[in-house]
Amino acid sequence: MFNSKAPALNELPSSQQLLRSTVIALIAAIVLLVTVVMPSEYAVDPTGVGRMLGLTQMGEIKQQLAEEAAVEIGAPVVQAPDVIQPEVQPAPEVAVVEVAKPTAPVAPEAPEAPEVAVLKHEMSIDLAPGQGAEIKLEMIKGARVNYAWTANGGQVNYDAHGDPYNAPRDFYHGYGKGRFTPQDSGVLEAAFDGKHGWFWRNRTNKPVTVTLQTEGEYIAIKRVI
Repeated sequence: MFNSKAPALNELPSSQQLLRSTVIALIAAIVLLVTVVMPSEYAVDPTGVGRMLGLTQMGEIKQQLAEEAAVEIGAPVVQAPDVIQPEVQPAPEVAVVEVAKPTAPVAPEAPEAPEVAVLKHEMSIDLAPGQGAEIKLEMIKGARVNYAWTANGGQVNYDAHGDPYNAPRDFYHGYGKGRFTPQDSGVLEAAFDGKHGWFWRNRTNKPVTVTLQTEGEYIAIKRVI
């Protein structure tokens, strides 16, 4: 049935011939892609051959038709409504009223008294042997403060006293004092506007911690010494 003669080995193409044919076919395909396919389909003509052959114009028409089709498929264009400018109302007329000047001079207002509130604090002071410290409350005359202090197991000398604002150099007003006292409590009532509080000194040979609790009518509390 098979009358054709099989080719001899020397008649078959060699590897170099096959490789050369493949390279030639690849180059031809690239040339066709650049000069024919790209200009006619995408209007891309890097060599200029497509425009000479009229293929680039064909690609431009295809691209324009594709853009128009995309616009038709997209959402419809909605025109913005006309903007109506609001009417500007005239400003109301303001009547000018003349105020008569006082015939007599007005006395200046008296300065306000410092604000006093019910405050509550707790402060602790560590005293080394021989060391002293003082805490003062700023109070107005007649203000009352409940206080309690303790040496936390130790003993201290204390002096409760007060100083008015701008007190003279040798002024002294005492509320009570004691020696080697472990604690004290009571009510301190300010005899005048100024600063009132306690001075403690540790006369023992061990460190002592004094804790003071206050609650009442005072403006501020501060450690002085």
